[in-house]
Amino acid sequence: MVCPVWVHRFAVVTAGATLVLIFVGALVTSTGSGLAVPDWPLSFGQVFPPMVGGVLFEHGHRLMAACVGLLTVTLLVLLSQWEPRARVRWLARGAVLTVLLQGTLGGVTVLLRLPLAVSVTHACLAQAFLCLVMALAVCTAPGWQERPASWVEQQQPTLRVLTALTAGMVYLQLILGALMRHMGAGLAIPDFPLALGRLVPPLESPAVVVHFVHRLGAAAVVLCVGWTVARILSRYRAERRLLHPALLLVGLVLLQLTLGALTIWTRRAVLPMTAHVAVGAAVLATSVVIMLRAARLIVAPAGVSGQDFLSAQVTA
Repeated sequence: MVCPVWVHRFAVVTAGATLVLIFVGALVTSTGSGLAVPDWPLSFGQVFPPMVGGVLFEHGHRLMAACVGLLTVTLLVLLSQWEPRARVRWLARGAVLTVLLQGTLGGVTVLLRLPLAVSVTHACLAQAFLCLVMALAVCTAPGWQERPASWVEQQQPTLRVLTALTAGMVYLQLILGALMRHMGAGLAIPDFPLALGRLVPPLESPAVVVHFVHRLGAAAVVLCVGWTVARILSRYRAERRLLHPALLLVGLVLLQLTLGALTIWTRRAVLPMTAHVAVGAAVLATSVVIMLRAARLIVAPAGVSGQDFLSAQVTA
């Protein structure tokens, strides 16, 4: 039995809705609306309060979160019925548990009046949940279960390793971004491309340190993405399943850098600041797609066991 195409499309819709949810959540932070509704799970003791001012953003975020939660539970039901692979079904169960935990963290964030640790964890878990639903969308795609014509790569590190490194670096950068946002350190360094008029600013406060490390993280992401895309263009240009998301990733990273600069230059205007978070999530999602497809398409060199091949990647 093969998972029906319409189940895959439902998974894609769920992933798309998750990206929208991250945008709406960023909008709540950008507009300072996190406590516009001070109670939870109700809103001013109501299921649907008047949608005015910051309530529009905060309660709208809650409604969108409920929608994503419903989509995720529905996806689990569909996969339990139609998906033959146990690993994919377990992945769907993990997604449901993650979205439930995420909703609970959102409520705790409000009830405890936006504590830094909980707020940052809430933001980071949202990105982890996005990775889960993106993996479900990729693994349920038509033809995924058919064994593709695999590519054998001798070069070290392999594309498998590069794509995993890139996705991990992007996620780490999003953690730094979440910490910076919730610390209120977005303008701790108010100029760009210099930092307080220097290449390396005086690291005299936690806000400046976090902000500067976030900028260094952006440089690291650019290097990882550039290395990964260069490998794909040089060795796998004919493989459209890798080429197309790689080109998209380049465009998203360029857009993300532009939005980061605009966030500084406009003194944290709502639109570029919110878009910066959403495009960051899109960069992560695209990185995960490339990582999963590379893991599916790239195989160990002939005559090398899986254990030896893995050891070679770790020590390379």
